[in-house]
Amino acid sequence: MTSPLPLLANIDVDDLDRAEAFYVDALGLRVGRRFGGEVVELLGASSPLYLLRKDADSMAGDATSQRRDYRRHWTPVHLDFVVADLDAALQRALDAGAMLEGSPRTANWGRVATLADPFGHGFCLLQFLGRGYDEIAD
Repeated sequence: MTSPLPLLANIDVDDLDRAEAFYVDALGLRVGRRFGGEVVELLGASSPLYLLRKDADSMAGDATSQRRDYRRHWTPVHLDFVVADLDAALQRALDAGAMLEGSPRTANWGRVATLADPFGHGFCLLQFLGRGYDEIAD
């Protein structure tokens, strides 16, 4: 049997101090290591998060003409944070500067709130109910 493939999540931000404060205050993560003033490791989720300082309007990569934009943007990849109490977690995130994008919804697997961080990145808070995703699994 092979071991699980390690997963690291990287979040580009243009203000490392502000991003650190947001993710610590909003989600209760804690700072692990710092890397030369350009990267902060956040611990406390099931995978570490790395905040990467990247200037706004800088090139997103060598093989693309896209530039980093920290206004609200959409991407098909986002982070979901599973919480025990959606209402409490949502209030904490809002107090830290998150933007709520619609009312929280309830499904047969649980509750979800869709938000954006101060850097335009979407994320969700999930509270599983009953058997969680097993409620809808085939």
